[in-house]
Amino acid sequence: MLTKLLIPFRVFINLTWAITTTAIIGISVVIVGIFKILLPFRFAQHFFSNLGNAVFRLWAYCMSFLFQLTQPMHWHIEGDLELHKKGWYMIMANHRSWVDVFVLMHLARRNMPMPRFFLKRQLLWVPIVGWGCWTLDMPFMRRYSKEALEKKPHLKGRDIETTTRSCAKFRHIPTTVVNFCEGTRFTPEKHKKKQSPYRYLLPPKAGGTAFSLQIMGDQFEAILDITIAYPGKNNRPVLWHLLSGQLRNVYVNIRTLPISDDLIGDYSTDDAFKAHFQKWLNQRWHEKDAIIEQLQDEINQAHQLR
Repeated sequence: MLTKLLIPFRVFINLTWAITTTAIIGISVVIVGIFKILLPFRFAQHFFSNLGNAVFRLWAYCMSFLFQLTQPMHWHIEGDLELHKKGWYMIMANHRSWVDVFVLMHLARRNMPMPRFFLKRQLLWVPIVGWGCWTLDMPFMRRYSKEALEKKPHLKGRDIETTTRSCAKFRHIPTTVVNFCEGTRFTPEKHKKKQSPYRYLLPPKAGGTAFSLQIMGDQFEAILDITIAYPGKNNRPVLWHLLSGQLRNVYVNIRTLPISDDLIGDYSTDDAFKAHFQKWLNQRWHEKDAIIEQLQDEINQAHQLR
């Protein structure tokens, strides 16, 4: 019934659902965080971390429902998610849109440890959302320009320190660490500026992924190589397309990769390992690009047959 509504009504319903559920669940997570601060004991910390994680999973279910609330949404998922909630995994994903976050929430809601994203430090000061992410031990990264590093060389390596501290916390609670390896969302302008060798992707940055594996490689059970695509007219959807009910199809390809010994090393000091890891990640990105190109070609052929 709701799928027949005009766009303004869809936006109102979807936005109300998203804001209300996020506010209620976010406040609940913040309350859990207050108890974590007041009771800095190992048992209490473990209990409240698990409680916060359970509340976070509820938010994932709410965001998953958002895809179906006012639109006939179709999921096309290749691969499998035969995982378990008590494991540890690392996701390598491309980044097309902010909608990608909700896609990963949909995938994680049932059989995957709840994801932890590397966030920009500015998000820490967003009321409720930022505080909730802090409670969930999500790492907040501060980007430094080349000019800033030249003026203050001691800032170099701060992100590595943040990654190390955050991953250390993840050892005590089942977690899926998410790496959007491109470091930013895809746009044609960024694609041209970076002179990307890929048709649908930006060049991947290997550092964050390599450091995560270096710190937690012995604990991760597998790498989940996830390719997200929105073939067709809205191939880079913004939140408006989701809220207005104009997002019809989401394609996800999932490949479960073993973590071999040659993927774990000192990325910052070992030049041979650094070159090897960059080559390995670039190869994964070539395969992702081919997957998206195939999906786009299939969509174009389907439209031509109509």
